[in-house]
Amino acid sequence: MAGVEVIVHRGLELFVLAFLFRLQAFIVSPGGPLLALFRVDILNVMGPAIVAAGVVWGAARGPRRAAIFCAVCAAAIALSTPLVRSAEWIRQLPVWMQWYLRPAGDLTTFTLFPWSGFVFSGAAAGSVLSLARSRVVERRVISGVAAAGTALIVLGFWTARMPAIYAGSSFWTSSPTWFAIRVGIVLLVLALIFSATGWPAGPARAERILERFGRRSLFIYWIHVELVYGYASWPIHGKLTVWGVVAAYLMFCGVMYGALQLRDRAAMRSTLRGPDSRLGRHAVRA
Repeated sequence: MAGVEVIVHRGLELFVLAFLFRLQAFIVSPGGPLLALFRVDILNVMGPAIVAAGVVWGAARGPRRAAIFCAVCAAAIALSTPLVRSAEWIRQLPVWMQWYLRPAGDLTTFTLFPWSGFVFSGAAAGSVLSLARSRVVERRVISGVAAAGTALIVLGFWTARMPAIYAGSSFWTSSPTWFAIRVGIVLLVLALIFSATGWPAGPARAERILERFGRRSLFIYWIHVELVYGYASWPIHGKLTVWGVVAAYLMFCGVMYGALQLRDRAAMRSTLRGPDSRLGRHAVRA
């Protein structure tokens, strides 16, 4: 159960960081209402979702069952999203809890339904990938992931053309069909990236950069919000052409990668100056 404890601890950590992030935004970009400190953003959703996924993963006691359990949870969340958003009983809950279940204007950027379902989808995919013990098996698993992604996309578009089974559902926000398409796209991208690792040495640096972004995704998220939405880019908000947006996107990516390098170098120096510098050097090289 040690693994479950690590997952649960990480989820709780993200939930606490969500409020610290809002506090930072309130200080760095002043002028917003004090109530914005409790706005529900992606970290507020990911934290509890990771805790729940960790509990489900631990209860499954094995990657195969974990994949099934998490996939079922993801599907249940997606299918129940339109029902939750239109349910009258939510009005009986405290207001701050309502913000986590359905949109409430500027106070809710993301909600548990359907966004927590993506955490369970990731947990299901990760459980499947953990079954690969060799390169040959890994390729078969990735082929299965690509096939599943394609099936979800086809299923999503097909069901989107069918009569709706919900009284109130929006394709772009609460529809299970769009949820399936999103998950399918992510699975296909995962398979494509895996395939790219077998190419000649040319893309190797790009792969390392992408991997570095992924391993430090929380840090990137933390700084990108202020760079893109804060005062740092305020003069160009709403004033760029399409090509200007592309140029700004590339520039921001470069700035964030530069900040990531500075962060890693600072962490390296801190490690090397620690009480066990020999161990620190070994860890940095690894």
